[in-house]
Amino acid sequence: MADEDLYVYDDQQQSDIRIAKPWDRDPNYFTHIKISAHALLKMLRHARKGGNLEIMGMLLGRVDTSTMIVMDSFALPVEGTETRVNAHAQAYEYMADYVELAKQVDRKENVIGWYHSHPGYGCWLSGIDVGTQMLNQQFQDPFVAIVIDPVRTISTGKVDIGAFRCYPKNFKPADDPTPEYQTIPMNKIEDFGVHCKKYYSLEISYFKSELDAYLLECLGNKYWYNTLGTTSLTTNSEYTTRQISDLSERLEQAESRLAKGCTKWTSNDQSDKKQQDDTLSKVTGDCAKAAIEPITGLMAQVVKDTLFNFNRNRHSQSSFGSNPVASTSKQST
Repeated sequence: MADEDLYVYDDQQQSDIRIAKPWDRDPNYFTHIKISAHALLKMLRHARKGGNLEIMGMLLGRVDTSTMIVMDSFALPVEGTETRVNAHAQAYEYMADYVELAKQVDRKENVIGWYHSHPGYGCWLSGIDVGTQMLNQQFQDPFVAIVIDPVRTISTGKVDIGAFRCYPKNFKPADDPTPEYQTIPMNKIEDFGVHCKKYYSLEISYFKSELDAYLLECLGNKYWYNTLGTTSLTTNSEYTTRQISDLSERLEQAESRLAKGCTKWTSNDQSDKKQQDDTLSKVTGDCAKAAIEPITGLMAQVVKDTLFNFNRNRHSQSSFGSNPVASTSKQST
């Protein structure tokens, strides 16, 4: 499907699929989500503006067979802390008013999900998030949850985002999938582990229209100097400090468990050893990842400095060559 075709809303098609509700018969019905560049940019800016506070917003879009299509997003007047986002009555009123006004300007898309941020601790669903998503799937499906980590996005230079759907209560998938490993801070690992098999992730892709491309180009032309003038080495220094502290604690725990395990391992007790090796391997990988991020930031800064110095020298030489006094002095010499 061409990107421009994604902007065509078919009332009859959407009505038919909402009546059929194929997702009720297959808990894994939705496998893919497409997000417009416009919606993604709004979510990223909102998440970044929230800083260390969790923010929340809603998603407008539609479904196309097993794909959820996010056309737009809008922020809600909601603040949260850590893995807890509280949507008050004011936020629900705001959401209802926004959707009604959107309909009045011929925006036909429906609310198909929500998004919120996890500043510095990755993209996954906490216990509170799982409860919120399951409730929404029960009463206004189709519905999807998107999580964005603005801190890790700045640190790595790549959008850190995840899209999730919950399984029905007491449902156990046949293959009992193990979620993809990701770095979770120590103070969040328990909440992650308890709920990680209650939901699954959707494959994410992006699309944009010609107007989206033009708007992104305009924004790039306006804010390019901000990108060149900032570095993750300073903007993310607090996150880097927390990350190193967390890794230090995890290494100490791994070392302690390893020391205790060495005293009781036997030739017939290899499962514990394998588990310890796996834990140590994950911590080692996280340490390497934490080291690569500042190195990448440092390399980017070196490239910027080299580029600016080169251009400054060229400008100085050009100015010197066009100075009549300088040219006269050079000829007399």
